Amino acid sequence: MRANASTTRSLHSGELAHLAGVSPDTLRFYERRGLLPLAQRTASGYRVFPPEVLPRVRLIRGALSIGFSVAELTAILRERDDGGAPCRRVRELAANKLAALEDQLRDLQSWRRKLRKTLAAWDRTLKDTPRRKRAGLLEAFVATHPKRQSRIVRLNGLAYGKSKREKRQ
Repeated sequence: MRANASTTRSLHSGELAHLAGVSPDTLRFYERRGLLPLAQRTASGYRVFPPEVLPRVRLIRGALSIGFSVAELTAILRERDDGGAPCRRVRELAANKLAALEDQLRDLQSWRRKLRKTLAAWDRTLKDTPRRKRAGLLEAFVATHPKRQSRIVRLNGLAYGKSKREKRQ
């Protein structure tokens, strides 16, 4: 079956995972977190999902890709499943993510300017340092930038340059 195909029959977890472009472990994770309904079981114990779960998994993946957290999605989807309309909350969360992203961009631009200045200073230092002699670049940097905050860009707790655990989810 093609990845964009729709179906009207129940899907085994492996088939659903394949169609949605995720792993069966991801589906189990989504189930445990309340993002997906608990799968039914066949007589032989295989997990099967109703066909309407496929668009939901795609919705979850899309929302995660733009910065929504699993906890946020759990609350949003629970409200939606209970007949609510969480649209204003979704919009508010997205606006907050944009504001945080803009703050991070300003921080990164500032860091870029500082790093460019540092590189220019290092170039001057290296020009005056004989070959095979240490210039102490990192020591000088640490002395002028004590306890520098991590430069890993974080968006809602998820780092670009993700850990192995985050990549599996």
